[in-house]
Amino acid sequence: MPATTAPERSHRRALKSGFAASVGTTIEWYDFYVYATAAAIVFPQVFFPEVDRTLGTLASFGTYAVAFFVRPLGGIIFGHVGDRLGRKPALTITLLMMGVATVLVGCLPGYDSWGMTAAVILIVLRIIQGLAVGGEWGGASLMAVESAPPKFKTFYGGFTQLGNPLGALLSSGAFWVLSMMGEDVLFSWGWRVPFLASIILIGVGIWVRLRVEETPVFQATGTTQSLPIMHTLRFNWYPVLLGFGMVAIASGGYYLATAYVQSYATSEDIGLAASIILGAMTLASFLEAIVTLPLALLGDKWGGKMLMYLGVGLSFLCSIPLVLAIENHTVALIYVFVCAIRITMSATWAPLSALLTQMYSPQARYTSMSLAYGTGAAVWGGLSPIVATSLMAATGSIWSVIGLFGFLSAVAWIATALAPQLSDEADSAQSLHTTAEN
Repeated sequence: MPATTAPERSHRRALKSGFAASVGTTIEWYDFYVYATAAAIVFPQVFFPEVDRTLGTLASFGTYAVAFFVRPLGGIIFGHVGDRLGRKPALTITLLMMGVATVLVGCLPGYDSWGMTAAVILIVLRIIQGLAVGGEWGGASLMAVESAPPKFKTFYGGFTQLGNPLGALLSSGAFWVLSMMGEDVLFSWGWRVPFLASIILIGVGIWVRLRVEETPVFQATGTTQSLPIMHTLRFNWYPVLLGFGMVAIASGGYYLATAYVQSYATSEDIGLAASIILGAMTLASFLEAIVTLPLALLGDKWGGKMLMYLGVGLSFLCSIPLVLAIENHTVALIYVFVCAIRITMSATWAPLSALLTQMYSPQARYTSMSLAYGTGAAVWGGLSPIVATSLMAATGSIWSVIGLFGFLSAVAWIATALAPQLSDEADSAQSLHTTAEN
């Protein structure tokens, strides 16, 4: 039965929940990006050595994309758990699943030992990762935003978003250090170390997650839906569709600026040393982590939507000089514009937890936002590196990839403009009609 009075939303409680959300998402995104980095640089040689570079890259990105396609299913499964039993148990399960799958990837023999069997097992483990992250982000966002005072939702939601750059920083930093030891080390045994190290992070994350309180909104509303997915499809289909569009740059554009840029820069046509692009990505992740919370606080002052507009437009503008710097091997400018595009893209990421949380009434909120984000990540994030690689192969021009980035920017801008913003006390039917600005 739902409670009659919502618990107090103090800054102390919000800070504790935000910290738990950031620790968990840092570990989840670290595991996810370790795979993404390996898929761009290592896996074409380790698991697909019998095909040429382009086909090997496509095959590697294909295993990478599999996790995106099961994210919506993960969102439905763990959204059901989160809407029925609470945010806390769902988040503990997803963190454990992600960690086990990541460690097993680090133990997996390569093509030379197991042939295509290794690639098949790699895909299975990637599916488990996808299911886990599909249920993680929505729950972590709710943990932070639903515990926050009304005027600080974007700021505390930013703690969830902080996990992305911190996870990317740990991932790219680990591979950067390994790349400095030489390609023989990286491609033989070194690439396994970041995967195996996940077991330590998972232990820390589980300990933190078990100590956090359930969110005030869930305590107040309780389990009012027997089948959250049916409520979502009936009342929240329109904001789910808009949420799908909103993440086009935060997901699809992000993976173009990270996974695809790494692959393009180290391709035979460009020939940039892996240590250079990994160094730039590591610095960019560090700066992104620094600016995430200040940008989230700015979102509470300016409005999350305004921050999104700025991020979408500026990140597209930064993509052009980044490509030119890579083509000309201008190392200093590569560092500058890799950092610039990641910082501007942070403005599309920092307010996303709060914006998506407030697009849905509390009934079936976990399921609704996880489905929107998971489906968007599957289409935009999962397909963007593959589409970019195919466009490059078909046209021979990197400008076709810039055109793809521009398309994603337009989708995100329009969806943000149309997105509703509801209160935590909103009636479920309002999700179909309300279009108030943040």
